[in-house]
Amino acid sequence: MRTLTLSLIMIAALSAQHKDKPTQPNLMERQYTIEKLQMGNVGPVRIVQLYADGFEKLSARERIFTYYLYKSAIAARDIAVDQRHRHALEIRGLLEAVYAQPDGIDPALLQQIVLYTKLFWVNNSQYDNITSRKFVPLFTAEQFAGAVKQAVRNGVQVPLKNGETLDQKLQRLHRSIFDITYEPVQTNKTPGEDMIAGSANNNYEGVTFAEVDAWAKAGNEKYPLNSKVVKENGQLTEKVYRTGNVHLGGTVPAGMYAEDLQSAIGYLEKAKQYASNKQQAENLDKLITFYRTGDPKDWREYNIGWVKETESQVDMIHGFIEVYLDARGAKGQFESVVNFANPELTELFQKVGTNAQYFEDRMPWDAKYRKSDVKPLKYTVINVVVETGDAGPVSAIGINLPNEQDVRELYGSKSVTLYNIVDAYEKTGGKDILKEFAYDEEEMMLSEKYGSLADNMHTALHEVLGHASGKVSPSLTVDPQAALPGYYSTLEEARADLVALYHIWDPKLVEIGIIPNTMEIVKAMYTKEVRNAALVQLQRVPKGHDQLEEDHMKNRQMIVHWLWKNADCIERTTKDGKTYFRVTSYEKMRDGVGRLLAEVQRIKSEGDLAAAKALIDTYGFKIDTALRDEVLARMEKLDRAVYVGFVMPKLEPVTDAKGKVTDVKVVYPLDLGKQMLEYSSFTNEEKAKARAALKLK
Repeated sequence: MRTLTLSLIMIAALSAQHKDKPTQPNLMERQYTIEKLQMGNVGPVRIVQLYADGFEKLSARERIFTYYLYKSAIAARDIAVDQRHRHALEIRGLLEAVYAQPDGIDPALLQQIVLYTKLFWVNNSQYDNITSRKFVPLFTAEQFAGAVKQAVRNGVQVPLKNGETLDQKLQRLHRSIFDITYEPVQTNKTPGEDMIAGSANNNYEGVTFAEVDAWAKAGNEKYPLNSKVVKENGQLTEKVYRTGNVHLGGTVPAGMYAEDLQSAIGYLEKAKQYASNKQQAENLDKLITFYRTGDPKDWREYNIGWVKETESQVDMIHGFIEVYLDARGAKGQFESVVNFANPELTELFQKVGTNAQYFEDRMPWDAKYRKSDVKPLKYTVINVVVETGDAGPVSAIGINLPNEQDVRELYGSKSVTLYNIVDAYEKTGGKDILKEFAYDEEEMMLSEKYGSLADNMHTALHEVLGHASGKVSPSLTVDPQAALPGYYSTLEEARADLVALYHIWDPKLVEIGIIPNTMEIVKAMYTKEVRNAALVQLQRVPKGHDQLEEDHMKNRQMIVHWLWKNADCIERTTKDGKTYFRVTSYEKMRDGVGRLLAEVQRIKSEGDLAAAKALIDTYGFKIDTALRDEVLARMEKLDRAVYVGFVMPKLEPVTDAKGKVTDVKVVYPLDLGKQMLEYSSFTNEEKAKARAALKLK
């Protein structure tokens, strides 16, 4: 699970100096914001360069290990794009053809195509990742066809299906690009509508929710995370993402995206030679086995090993993991995050995980849902080297994995805060939004003085304690995720947020030296939770929409609106013609947080779908459109971004005379288009090699 709320962690910048310019600016000269993008209701989106300070402090062996993981992450990224929409890769290919060879295209038209292309890259499809709604270009289909044909004349090769002409391809993709009424929602969780038939993502084909639900409950879903469910000859079947192992003498046939996964495997094999310890190398073998078989048992074995391995400086997330894209909450989207630890900050915040049992014993829910044997939970502050697939270019700031409930309960989990992501947010976010939406000077003072620490603690408590806490009822015979289709992700994010809001009061945090006091941090956290959920996040909902689609946004609104209506602790008021929400009683708010948390845990533990639906549909789904319009008007004068897309660091190998990699250096592209074209070129080359290795046509 992920934390998407933006934190502002006030930690001094690292002192590493970089000599090469402009790709290696020193800290005083760095460029973070590269550009801002906006097209109609999409954006504004800030494009920001991400820096990987501390990479040079790793050993040469660790840098080479990181490099091969980095290459593996890029090799399989196209899977996630295809999962977002069945035509997304083809559309991206046309856009990149124009972007790469623009000579002879009208400059004004090219500018509009470049804008649309960059928004497509940031969102990994033609759907906004916040609203889940399709966005369409400002240019016409005829203009685009002319630009594509000009790019072809310039030398670009556009892949075509057998017997298909370029005009036929453009016509086939026309509605997916230009018709905003055609498949308008990528993931549709609107109550009363078919969550599968009404979703444009590529997790299912030709089926309805009722069909899939009955088929899965009958025990037919063998590959819940890494498959696509399709109807063939009237029967539902699974198309599995895997390489198969026939090429190795086995019996498992190749599945979808075998060549992409084989490319990823090739680099994982190389990385194994530089693993920090035997267990880490064995874990990579387990992941490779999973990619070959697709078997969920192999995925479980990998996750168990991954959780247990806690000694290495360099780590990664790699697989079909988060289920936000699937309205059912079953299908995992491919992602990879390659990272290395920040030891100093990790040592400080690991204290939360070390005391996990203390906090579990004080959860406000029924004792039968509490764990009695919580192992110290691993918490790491990391710097990201690359995020691909579902993880980037738009990034979370905190992650807790694995998601599988039984693995969590038996073996624990790992939690991370993505320090350099948060640091980049801080350096580009500005504070004018606080001034606009804080109720008074006291609220602003609390946020300016304690807000960064409060945010940091929110992320730590959310990830380390929140997602890792609690247990399910013995009467629930399936994973809560399966019991709560359409609602699990929202509910689980709410549960983790509520854990943070509840435990920030505990004096234990002062005792173990993480925070200097309790009440000031409580006030800073509570006021921001209310301010962001009730007001600020409404900027992400464009005019013409009256509901929230993204799970983290729904969870935050649900919490604050429930407290507002049921806990007598929040007031909606007007001052100088502007709307504000203010906390009237921190004590009552904490009491309300405890009551709501107890109910949310009960719902999860028992798999109570009716209660989840009532809670989230009532408080988290619909928005006040008049208030949203007011927020947008107040935002117009501010330096705002609805979300951020990151340009990742680039790793370049240093080789000897024989071509062997002896070291790796990091450079910074400062160019989204350049990076995206390099990624696509790399994956296309690797697919060709992988097909030969797999003996595929």
